[in-house]
Amino acid sequence: MEKKKKSMKLRTRVIISFFIIILVPIVMCALTFYFFVGYKTKSIGEKYGLANATYRTISNNTLLLNAMTAEEYDEVEKTAKSDTSMLEETDYLAILNARLKKKQSFIAVCENGTIIYNGSAELSSEELENELPKYGDPGANSQGGVYFRNEKQWMVKQVDYENVDGKECSAFIVTKTDQIAPQITGMARELAVVTVLILVFTSLGLSLWIYRGVIGPLGQLKKATQNIKDGNLDFTVEPCGVAEINDLCEDFEEMRIRLKENKELISNISHDLKTPITAVKGYVEGIMDGVANTPEKMDRYIRTIYNKANEMDRLINELTFYSKIDTNRIPYTFSKIHIADYFDDCVEELNLELDAQHVDLTYFNYLEDDPVVIADAEQIKRVINNIVSNSIKYMDKSHKVINIRLRDVGDFVQVEIEDNGKGIATKDLTKIFDRFYRTDASRNSTRGGSGIGLSIVKKILEDHGGKVWATSKEGVGTTMYFVLRKYQEVPVS
Repeated sequence: MEKKKKSMKLRTRVIISFFIIILVPIVMCALTFYFFVGYKTKSIGEKYGLANATYRTISNNTLLLNAMTAEEYDEVEKTAKSDTSMLEETDYLAILNARLKKKQSFIAVCENGTIIYNGSAELSSEELENELPKYGDPGANSQGGVYFRNEKQWMVKQVDYENVDGKECSAFIVTKTDQIAPQITGMARELAVVTVLILVFTSLGLSLWIYRGVIGPLGQLKKATQNIKDGNLDFTVEPCGVAEINDLCEDFEEMRIRLKENKELISNISHDLKTPITAVKGYVEGIMDGVANTPEKMDRYIRTIYNKANEMDRLINELTFYSKIDTNRIPYTFSKIHIADYFDDCVEELNLELDAQHVDLTYFNYLEDDPVVIADAEQIKRVINNIVSNSIKYMDKSHKVINIRLRDVGDFVQVEIEDNGKGIATKDLTKIFDRFYRTDASRNSTRGGSGIGLSIVKKILEDHGGKVWATSKEGVGTTMYFVLRKYQEVPVS
C-alpha cells in the first residue's frame, strides 16, 4: 500500500506564516541594510574622497563634511605655518579650489577684512566679507565651525595667520551643508523601497503558499461536488493541501467510491433481477395460456418458477447483507464451535444441494485433534455457501467436482474448497475479492450474481480475525483458502 503523504495542519501553517512574515523581513532588511549601506557608504566615500568612510561618518553631516575637506584643511593649516606667501598665489589657490569643488566646497582668503581670493562661483566677495567670520573668531577658528546664514547652511573651516607683512589674514574652506543631504536622503529612500519590496514579496509568497494549501484543494472539492451533482462519478479527488482539507479530500474520495459502488450494485442487482423475473413471467404466461398442458410440463414450469424465485431471494439477501457490510452493522453472534462437527453438518447439507445440481462433493478432514474456534456459525456458513456458489457458476466441465479439506496449520484451522472449473487468470486473481469485480466483465453473462459474494466472504473472515486467498490454474480449476484462529484456554493463576 502506498504510504500516505503527511500534510501540514492549517494551524501549523498559520503559525509558521506568522513567524515568517515577522522574521523574514527583519532578517532580509538587516542583510540588505548591512550590504546596501556598506556599498552606498563606499560609493559616497569615493565620490567625496573619503578613504575610510563609515555609516556613522556619512549619516552625520558635520562629521562627513569635516572628513570631506580634512585633507585640504590640513594642507592650508600647514601652509599657513610654513609659507604664507603660497596663500596669496592665485595659481596655487586655483588648484586647491579645483580639488575642493569636487567636494562641493571652495576656498576664500581674506586680508584685513577684505577678500583677496574668492573660489565661489555663486557668492560675491562682498557677500563673503559680510557672511564669513572675522579674524580670531573663537567659534569658527576650528575644523567644525558651522554657521547658518539666511536660508543657506554653510560650514566654515577657518585658519587664521599673519602674512609676511604682519597683516591679519584668514583662509576659509566653505562647504555647502545641503549638498550631502540628498545623498543620505536618497539612500534612506532606496532602503525604504527595498524594505517595501521585501514585505510585498514575503506576503505574496506566503499568500501563494496558503492559497495552494487551502483555496486550490477547495476548488478541487467544488469541482468534485459539481461532478456528483451532474451524476458523474468517474473522477478522482486527489489528497492535497493542509491536513484538515487533505482529510476532507480523502473522505470525499471515499464517499465518491461508495456512491459509485452503490450505483454499480443497483445496476448489477437490477440486471440480475431482471433475468429471473423475465423467466418467471414467461413461465407464468405459459401456464396461463395452457402451454403446460401435461402434469410433467406443469411440474417443470412450477419448479423453474420456484428456482427463479429462490435466485431472486438470494440476490435480495445479498443486497441486504451488503448494506450491513457497508455500514459495519453485521449482526455477529460469536460462540465456541467444534470445527470438525460443524463441517460434518455443513457438508451434509451441501451434499443434498449439490447432488441436485449434479456436482460431486468430497470432504477430507485432516485435523489431528478436535480444535475449537470462536465464530458466528451462521456467517461462516454464508462464507462456505458463497464460495461454493461462486465455484459452481464457473464450472465448464461435464463432470463437476468440489473438494473440501480441513487442515491444522499451527494456531489456525485452514479450510480449502477446490473446484475443477474454468480457473481464474493470474491478472484477475488478486481482484476477485474486490466488491463488484467479475472476471467476466460482460453484463450478458448468464451466470448471474451481484459481484459482491467474495467481498462478503473477505469481510466476514476479516471480522473473525482470519483471512482468505485463492490459487488457480486456467482450464484446471480454483482453490479457495481461508483460516480461522483456534480457541485456546488461558490458564488462571
